[in-house]
Amino acid sequence: MRISRPQPSVMVFPMEAEHPLVRQVFPELVTELVALLEGEGERELALCAWDLRLVAGCGCGDDFCQSFRTEVHPQGQPYGPGHRCVPLTPSNGMLNLDVVNGRIMFVEVIDRPPLRYRRRAEPETPSPWSPQFNRPQP
Repeated sequence: MRISRPQPSVMVFPMEAEHPLVRQVFPELVTELVALLEGEGERELALCAWDLRLVAGCGCGDDFCQSFRTEVHPQGQPYGPGHRCVPLTPSNGMLNLDVVNGRIMFVEVIDRPPLRYRRRAEPETPSPWSPQFNRPQP
């Protein structure tokens, strides 16, 4: 008999709403990502970073983590062939990217000051870090 573990809750944006551009929500973070990627010689990823979408939080629940998904990907599944991790060197904390075939899938944001939410939230679109988005991902 196989016992399934419950999956951790993950912040997910409502399907009916378009996933916001990260640059609209966290412009300082995107500016930093682009600069760090260009400094590492990752020009194509720097261009991609400008158009990242905020799909879901990572759901780990750690208070030092502000990581998020930029593409839909099944929870707990490996990325498979074409995956690489791109570690960046910010002035504080950690920023790492999971990239698959040139597409940024996940932005790991660890041990950094709280991200400042810039987008005006309409009543049906609260901050991406609010408890309303803490629900299991299918």
